[in-house]
Amino acid sequence: MTRIVPDLILHHPRPSAVKNHMPSRRPTSFEEALRFVETNGIVLESARGRVPAFADFVAGERVTRWWSHPKGRQIFALTRAIRDSPDVLTCRLVDGKVTYVHRRLWPALVKLSDELDTSSLGAIREEHSSGGKHELRVTEFPNWVPAEVLAASKRLSKREARSLLSWILTDSSK
Repeated sequence: MTRIVPDLILHHPRPSAVKNHMPSRRPTSFEEALRFVETNGIVLESARGRVPAFADFVAGERVTRWWSHPKGRQIFALTRAIRDSPDVLTCRLVDGKVTYVHRRLWPALVKLSDELDTSSLGAIREEHSSGGKHELRVTEFPNWVPAEVLAASKRLSKREARSLLSWILTDSSK
């Protein structure tokens, strides 16, 4: 089981930091979904937690069983599209739950990785086996980190990295 280092606390972004949290009744486009992840920086795929849930955004309301929701097919399609986006890391950063992290925060995550449980930063990808089963593949941290993100993280100070994550990451020990 993955976990966050106990002295790090993730919480919801300030309400003023999130615009248009829930979409209108019309179907959510991939662009809107990606913008939601980018705006929030870190979101849970569908679980309840300390950051917004992507499934709630797509549904336009809080959902408990998205697969039986009227927008369940759309939620499924968009979760797969977001997981496949080169701008989103899918990992288990928040409480071991499937978490999306937008590319704009990757340098800060890399910079602060010595303060996190790096097993929670493994890039997860679901693949279909020849037998039709889903198999989870994990690319361990830092093997998934692109060279340009590593370079950007080296240009950041710890203070700058914390500032980038300040609305979602609070280090209570410092």
